[in-house]
Amino acid sequence: MSWRPTYRSSKFRNVYGKVANREHCFEGIPITKNVHDNHFCAVNNKFLAIVTESAGGGSFVVIPVTQFGRIDPHYPKVCGHQGNVLDIKWNPFHDNIIASCSEDSSVRIWEVPDDGLRRNLTESVLELYGHSRRVGLIEWHPTTSGILFSAGYDYKILIWNLEIGEPVKMIDCHTDVILCMSFNTEGSLLATSCKDKKLRVIEPRSGKVLQEANFKNHKVNRVVFLGNMKRLLTTGVSRWNTRQIALWDQEDLSMPIIEEEIDGLSGLLFPFYDADTHMLYLAGKGDGNIRYYEITLEKPYLQYLMEFRSPAPQKGLGVMPKHGLDVGACEVFRFYKLVTLKGLIEPISMIVPRRSETYQEDIYPMTPGTEPALSADEWLSGINRGKDLQLYSEKKYLKRKTKAQINRIHVCMYTSRSGAHVLKRGLQQTKQAGVQGSCEGEEGRSVYICLLQMFFRQQEELRRLKDELTQKDIKIRQLELELNNIRNSPNISNNNNNNSSSNGSSI
Repeated sequence: MSWRPTYRSSKFRNVYGKVANREHCFEGIPITKNVHDNHFCAVNNKFLAIVTESAGGGSFVVIPVTQFGRIDPHYPKVCGHQGNVLDIKWNPFHDNIIASCSEDSSVRIWEVPDDGLRRNLTESVLELYGHSRRVGLIEWHPTTSGILFSAGYDYKILIWNLEIGEPVKMIDCHTDVILCMSFNTEGSLLATSCKDKKLRVIEPRSGKVLQEANFKNHKVNRVVFLGNMKRLLTTGVSRWNTRQIALWDQEDLSMPIIEEEIDGLSGLLFPFYDADTHMLYLAGKGDGNIRYYEITLEKPYLQYLMEFRSPAPQKGLGVMPKHGLDVGACEVFRFYKLVTLKGLIEPISMIVPRRSETYQEDIYPMTPGTEPALSADEWLSGINRGKDLQLYSEKKYLKRKTKAQINRIHVCMYTSRSGAHVLKRGLQQTKQAGVQGSCEGEEGRSVYICLLQMFFRQQEELRRLKDELTQKDIKIRQLELELNNIRNSPNISNNNNNNSSSNGSSI
């Protein structure tokens, strides 16, 4: 009988979590102490938004993702809500638009300036009122521009058309507070978890419940669609009050495909799914660890990979979109961890270890772009369409490599006058070739990189000549010392004395 290993081969088997250095963290942020089960954090490739503790209304702070370090206590905030802010979400198609919901039963849309906040932002672009009680959850539609979903404590889900600023649909099929909402890839299906412990799959435009699960052995808390796999994953509690995850077929919720117990802790488990790598991340509220799995369509369906551990408990986690990752470092996922006790936001990068510095195409497949696939009217009329797939990661890799080379040149400019002359001459040649300072265009980028390589070769030649000159100076000094030693040696002095005495006797 042939031996078979108990593990399966996977390119993500050695993924590890790397915490950013202290100088790349965000400190001094008064993170909210609200006990609502949300992340209180939203991230895109330009800004980081965190719900803060405040008196006399709710507020949140918006910080550029590159503005690391300690934040000023008087840093400007978004502070237009009359009650505590319970959830915030960035628009997936516009980096400057963010939505927020609050205990004042309103949903508001804000526009943040490109350079960030200079003063407190109190006027919103839109104020949406339709819920009779506080609003605890909001979600943008994944493929359509101008469509926002909000879930309130009145057990209703409202679909807002932001182009007209009014609700166009109300989903009224829940008997208790909605805990979670998740869309499939095209946005044609909506999965919800409710405080009544039921899992529902809903057609959002009609409000019809297509599937409903009420499994007594698994009380659902959170749900997430698993991309195009036609699967759902839920986190919840078993009948023995242990934390548990379950995998479901979205077309048959009568029985889960598989159940797996995690541990006996009491914190809520948040699931995060990466459709590009088919990796699932599980992070518990109040825990310091993050478990990650690989999901397949074949048994065993859930393959445990590894666990990231940290002593600091997390209140919530923000997730950077795929087009904001550092592909040069083989980063496949990035969390922003909220540590309330320290007022700290810690970036945690999930990295695939690779030796090669070239672009790793196998871990960065085609990913959905940042342009909407449908307008609000098209989606409301019944059209379903997924977003176009593009290689944003490869473009970002090329930009990062070019930027690194430019930084190296800037360093050399301060250490070599000839380097500044060569760089100036290279830029002039580049502009003559039709390439601007931003190096736009493939031809311009190649010309610019060739000039960079020429500059570095000249720097190496200068360094070699300096070393050769230094060696020759040392050789000259050695020869001078040897000559002085020969002149001062006693044999030579005796010979000189004998020669002088012989000359005197002959006289």
